Amino acid sequence: MEGPQLNPVLVVGGGMAGLSCAVHLHRRGFPVRVFEASDGVGGRVRTDEVAGFLLDRGFQVYLDAYPETGKLLDLEALQLRAFEPGALVYRDRKLHRLMDVFRRPSFLLTSLRAPIGSMLDKMRVGWMRWQILRSSPDEIDHRPDEATEAYLRDRGFSEGMIDNFFRAFYGGIFLERELRTSSRMFEFTFRMFGQGSATLPARGMGDIPKQLEALLPKGAVSLNTPVNSVFRDGVELENGGWIDGSAVVVATDVTQAGKLLPDAGFNEPRWRSVTNLYVAADRSPVNEPIICLNGSGQGLVNNVCALTDASPEYSADGRALLSVSLLGRQEDGGLEERVKKELANWFGDEALAWQHLRTDTIRRALPEQLPGMERKGYVETSGVYVCGDHCLSASIEGAVVSGKQAADAIGKGILFSHV
Repeated sequence: MEGPQLNPVLVVGGGMAGLSCAVHLHRRGFPVRVFEASDGVGGRVRTDEVAGFLLDRGFQVYLDAYPETGKLLDLEALQLRAFEPGALVYRDRKLHRLMDVFRRPSFLLTSLRAPIGSMLDKMRVGWMRWQILRSSPDEIDHRPDEATEAYLRDRGFSEGMIDNFFRAFYGGIFLERELRTSSRMFEFTFRMFGQGSATLPARGMGDIPKQLEALLPKGAVSLNTPVNSVFRDGVELENGGWIDGSAVVVATDVTQAGKLLPDAGFNEPRWRSVTNLYVAADRSPVNEPIICLNGSGQGLVNNVCALTDASPEYSADGRALLSVSLLGRQEDGGLEERVKKELANWFGDEALAWQHLRTDTIRRALPEQLPGMERKGYVETSGVYVCGDHCLSASIEGAVVSGKQAADAIGKGILFSHV
């Protein structure tokens, strides 16, 4: 292969999967070009600066146990700030502490006494933790797959534990409280939480894709450049331009992939939506980097987090920044005031004075991940490669691994064709 004479691999989409694919190809000596329709890389992993605060596009965390993403990133440069391994669960108008006592043994008695599930439930969590942490990712991938709710019931967890803890905690991860998500996805995320920490980059989640972009040659990423059509040997831009390519990758979300490849059989998925509010407060109502969950089974709020307790850099003036997540689309008038009134039950009347900064309704936040869904890592259709979190798992790690696997296949294909 003579690199300079080879047409670049064209990657449509500058999200985590597209950047991962491009970086892996570039590291192997293949020329690449990335076309991103928006004004910045990252896809759903973006950070905006608003009124001196760093606002991610919805509440997100980076799990520092992600194996492949960790290899790709310079984690030290991201200055990751860790959350506490546990949660404060709102129930009966109080916040109750429930910690990972294997890493925070000093909270053993506090966690056992918390009215969240029974003593037996908490013993079952420990047994489940031991079993999942000693399982390899391959073993998890080959276990029987069922809805997470059924999986937890099969393990003997009480309705109280499922309703008061798992629905709230994994509701924030899966963006659905019904726990219909694949049990394999549950075990994968449980394993990642058990092996490491949920973290924030000091300067926002958007620094993750920016770091990947910086690994590519200058000019390799074209922003504000939507693609109209894709073919195995090139792409047609929306402005009518044609770009030749040695291979073409569609690394968009699955809805856009279906539009670019209408004959590929990509069905419109059931997207999970989330509504996220950012508010500023004179001081943090929590004063520690920990997530607060709604275990009451009532109200709009699913989870609350004072991001500045983890990363003070999210605020320019020392005020606290709180992220409030509501599952689904919540677009009714007066939403901000209704949420503040609800949070006044959690934190006191000071919540009524918090300053609303922004509300994001993210309609396509996560693709559905039902039991039994086929996960190939990447798809090749009519000579075009498709990658993304929808091909593997709806997570940063899933997107990165999918992009890597597509790059592996493309690299082998190009080398084979030039033998």
